[in-house]
Amino acid sequence: MSDEEHNIHDFDIALICEYFSSMDRQGPGSQEATIKALSFIDNIHEKSNIVDLGCGTGGQTIVLAQNTPGNITGIDLFPGFIDKLNDNAQKLNLQSRVKGVIGSMDKLDFQSNELDLIWSEGAIYNIGFEKGMNYWNEFLKKGGYVAVTEASWFTEERPKEIFDFWNEAYPEIDTIPNKIAQMQKAGYVVMASFILPEICWIDNFFVPEITAQKIFLDKYKGNKSAEEFVKYEKHGAELYNKYKEYYGYVFYIGKKI
Repeated sequence: MSDEEHNIHDFDIALICEYFSSMDRQGPGSQEATIKALSFIDNIHEKSNIVDLGCGTGGQTIVLAQNTPGNITGIDLFPGFIDKLNDNAQKLNLQSRVKGVIGSMDKLDFQSNELDLIWSEGAIYNIGFEKGMNYWNEFLKKGGYVAVTEASWFTEERPKEIFDFWNEAYPEIDTIPNKIAQMQKAGYVVMASFILPEICWIDNFFVPEITAQKIFLDKYKGNKSAEEFVKYEKHGAELYNKYKEYYGYVFYIGKKI
């Protein structure tokens, strides 16, 4: 089977998580983008309850802690990611405000109207954008915020090759206006949306992946699944470089009505 015929769902989740565990970020993003998104959010104070869903190793979780008060809980299914987040929080003396816990974004253990801010960079696809926006809404206080990055089309039409790739990986990918409409329908006022710049993909994700791929292939030399996954990731990078004017990640920031 060629890399073009694979999609992300063909690979074991534990294998995928191990691949990304050596990277500071598990998806496109940047400190600057996280801080920019934060600039559209107000009323966060020392007693605010903030949750980062699908936090990964916590690259953006730490940025949140360094740029906003409040208590932050990072949630991810993969124990290795949570261990790394908690280790980093300890090293930076943030352990009193930042805690990583193992859990699922579609089975949250919070009370209704408990949270002031729900954050999720590059991870809402695991539950689906529309489902996530509706489900997470019940845990936010009135006037609370949600901020996520989501794969989105920039144009109404796009080449078949990139359409087929994303339709296999994430059929919910849609245009920015349609994503905004879904947020509004779910009970949010959309405060802002902005496209993540190319540096978030190339410098902060694809370049670090090169080192991660070497580590991964050295460990799993001769493992066909591991080799195919690396091929899949390389193919995704090639497609981005070829079709980046048609799609990317968009930050969406909403306020619960």
